Amino acid sequence: MNDLEELMPQPIPTAARPLLGRTILVVEDSRFACEAMRLLCMRSGARLRRADCLASARRHLLVFRPTIVIADLGLPDGCGADLLHELAQASPRITALLGMSGDPSRESEAIAAGADGFLAKPVESLAAFQELILAHLPPDMQPAGLRPVDNDQITPDPLAYHDDIAHACEVLNNKTDAFTLDYVAQFTAGVARSANDRKLMVAAQALAQHRTNGSPVRSDLARLAGLLQDRLAARRAVI
Repeated sequence: MNDLEELMPQPIPTAARPLLGRTILVVEDSRFACEAMRLLCMRSGARLRRADCLASARRHLLVFRPTIVIADLGLPDGCGADLLHELAQASPRITALLGMSGDPSRESEAIAAGADGFLAKPVESLAAFQELILAHLPPDMQPAGLRPVDNDQITPDPLAYHDDIAHACEVLNNKTDAFTLDYVAQFTAGVARSANDRKLMVAAQALAQHRTNGSPVRSDLARLAGLLQDRLAARRAVI
């Protein structure tokens, strides 16, 4: 993995921008979650690169070496834990590997795969984001001296949330096989949790639970599809 950025002099992190000079690869299919990560990285001084699936992440990693990789566990072409496992075994190892999910119970899965830490979505606190990243960086990558805590909360653009809703609708319109249903359920639940859309989150969680139990899901699927369409229609009305 080669990266011309590594050959250039790196900026020195500061108290206000503790991740200055660091590159973070975020492997995440949600536009809403990525918008939150963009704001967090920008405020922290880090460069952000995004991959929306495992295949895209692997292509990125062929040509550049980030300081930190943050991988969502639920992706359209597989599980982010697989990528974390690959990177944890690689030599030289990427400095910090973090798992991320809207389901906090999946933290153990990320750690077992080789992640150094875990981010539970929604990631809204700038201070919490910076502290978690810095906890897994070596001393020579830390800002010198005392660092004031920034308690700002990050609020992504609502349009990114509607992009995610449109994505979920498109996926359901194309396929309703077992893998697709599981993917849409976890994707929608995570996005809805991040956007504080409780009604949609509960519907997505019900579909996921009944899929796990082997129960009929026709009514769950119809309810979820209806809620997704309602949100699309509301956006069109505003536009």
